[in-house]
Amino acid sequence: MIGATSDQTGIWWLVFSLLTVVCFGVYGNLLHSGQVGMKDKAVGRYKAFLLVGVAYFVVAVLGPLTFLIPSADGLNFTKSGSFYSFVAGAFGAIGAFGILLAFGAKGTPVVVMSIVFAGAPIINAIASIIIHPPEGGIGSIKPMFFVGIVLAAIGGGLVTFFKPPPAPSKPHKKQPKILPPTKLAEYLDRFNKPLRRPKEPRIVKNFPE
Repeated sequence: MIGATSDQTGIWWLVFSLLTVVCFGVYGNLLHSGQVGMKDKAVGRYKAFLLVGVAYFVVAVLGPLTFLIPSADGLNFTKSGSFYSFVAGAFGAIGAFGILLAFGAKGTPVVVMSIVFAGAPIINAIASIIIHPPEGGIGSIKPMFFVGIVLAAIGGGLVTFFKPPPAPSKPHKKQPKILPPTKLAEYLDRFNKPLRRPKEPRIVKNFPE
């Protein structure tokens, strides 16, 4: 495993970025399927969110501990690093819960996630400028940077307004009625009984005078 402090050259940064793209790309659909799969309109989203937290614990808590515990300085944390890391995790959890709330309000994965992924780069760009101001101030930023922000917003709007309609739900076919074993045996038993022949009409040969 490549450490966070190692000199990562080549295309590893691109590989890890594409891994994140794939994970985040299917995140919304999986989250929506989990909420719908709970089959609970009242608190189904909370159940799904709870399982998301369990997954975070397994992947983001137990996983790093396997590398930190053997390290000599693995469990020493700074105040500023701990604060910003915790806030980042809280924002991620709140964002996941916001997606579930959007699904619960009849939002579809294609629209909700398009708005999220189109709007997130805009917020990221603004936050980056505020936290890490560019050298020379805002005036040194190239115009194409702002054009990209506008295009990202337009892309999210186009996907929202021109999303493909879902396929019509197929009507459920009625299953043929199946008799229980006892009733079926009684029904078949009727064919084993011999049919009664109708009585022949009585013929009177000698009529009374």
